[in-house]
Amino acid sequence: MVEQFFLALAAAIAAMMMAAVPYFWLTRRARPAPHGARLEREIEPIAFLFRNGVLIDATAPARSLLDRLPGADDWQRLTAWLAMRLPDLGPLLPDLAAAARIEMTETAVARPLHLLAEGLGQGFLRLTLTDPSAENAGVLVNSLSLAAMENELEILRSTMDHAPMLAWREDAAGQLTWANSAYLALAEAKADQANCWPLPRLIDLTARPPAGGGAASGARRAQIEHDGQSRWYEWHAHQIGGQTVAVALPADAAVRAERSLREFVQTLTKTFADLPIGLAIFDRDRNLQLFNPALIDLTGLAAGFLTGRPTLYAFLDRLREARMVPEPKDYRSWRNQMNSLEAAASSGHHVEMWSLPGGQTYRVTGRPHPDGAVAFLFEDITSEISLTRKFRADLSLGAEVLDALDDAVAVFAASGDLLLSNRRYGELWGTSGRSTLGEQIGRWSRACGDSPGLEQLRLALDRMPLAHPAQGAMAGPNGGLLSWGLRSLSGGRVLLSFAAPLPAPPSQLVAPEPGQDAAAADRGVAVAG
Repeated sequence: MVEQFFLALAAAIAAMMMAAVPYFWLTRRARPAPHGARLEREIEPIAFLFRNGVLIDATAPARSLLDRLPGADDWQRLTAWLAMRLPDLGPLLPDLAAAARIEMTETAVARPLHLLAEGLGQGFLRLTLTDPSAENAGVLVNSLSLAAMENELEILRSTMDHAPMLAWREDAAGQLTWANSAYLALAEAKADQANCWPLPRLIDLTARPPAGGGAASGARRAQIEHDGQSRWYEWHAHQIGGQTVAVALPADAAVRAERSLREFVQTLTKTFADLPIGLAIFDRDRNLQLFNPALIDLTGLAAGFLTGRPTLYAFLDRLREARMVPEPKDYRSWRNQMNSLEAAASSGHHVEMWSLPGGQTYRVTGRPHPDGAVAFLFEDITSEISLTRKFRADLSLGAEVLDALDDAVAVFAASGDLLLSNRRYGELWGTSGRSTLGEQIGRWSRACGDSPGLEQLRLALDRMPLAHPAQGAMAGPNGGLLSWGLRSLSGGRVLLSFAAPLPAPPSQLVAPEPGQDAAAADRGVAVAG
């Protein structure tokens, strides 16, 4: 009985032990592994193996990193990228393979990069990159999220690399920490295709943007010398955290345009300076933008007043105070007159004559210019007006002298046109207005009839120009005798004079036949031709 009890007890214990073995095995299998061991199995490290600067082997993440870095070869791409993240690495790069072990950690960012460089001898160098903040954190990245971030990063990188502008970042010490492809290409070209790190500062950001807020400073110009040529850039700087982000846009076209405009303005200025006509150009807001020295001479306005860019109405008010405008009846009428002047000049070509109180006469011309501007030209025409008045007085005097003569005088052009005649000629032949020699011969023939004296006059006119003056006599319109004289003038012109008719017994002249008038007129036209 006792033996059966112990046998049953032993069997129960054995059964319990056999049941416990799977439990302990499952429990051991289900126990979580340490964080570091699990990350090492699930996240492959970023490691590179170089020999004398040539990549021998690399992990998959390491090769993925190299594929995204610009540069000529693997060593150049990786060291340039590391030097941007670890500025102290630059001086150590030439002797990095000879060093036994070097560890460096980035300090300028929130997620620092840790570098472990191990010299393995015979030119072998192993570089391992890790993120200390992720160690033992058990952080895993979703593959879709990682792909989206990598896609966005590739878009941003390709955009910056294909942008035709220079872009770079500088730390507080002025050391470059990042640059885009355009900046790298220009830096390499200036360094004879040698890739050196740290990168040189192509543009010195001497004027720092204001700290805080990240507001953009005003655009500034910088000049870069390359291949014997000057390249101009217009750069902007932003303060982001402890670094400065700068972009520089090519400004060669803008500089050339400004230089051409400046030279053009200088040429215009020199030209305007030699003009005797005063020039004043007002913009669309009617502020004075351009004037020449002649304006100062003609108006007597101070140069300081004009350089202050006064308005059009302030300019005209100052002219009124200097008595350089026509004397107005009152201010209101003068202001209305100036408003009309400005409106007429803005809408089209407008000319006014200003008779000034001092005796001068100015011609004021207003012309519209593009973009609503208006230009005024001030020209002193006092001498021109005086000359015109003198010329008119001389003409009037000459006409009075001719009208005072007792003889009838007429001057014909080489073409036969009647140029001038005195009052006595008009009274004798009833001529007024424009006429021709042929018409005048017909008039003479109708008034006097055909006579030997008139025929001699026709023949003399046909022989013009004469070497010597010719004279003769013919029947006058009142039955008396007329003496005529011909004299050649310059330019083929002819001076014809008829002396006062002599008294004759009253007699009724017989009107010539119509056929005779027509024949005489035809002969006159022939002589005129």
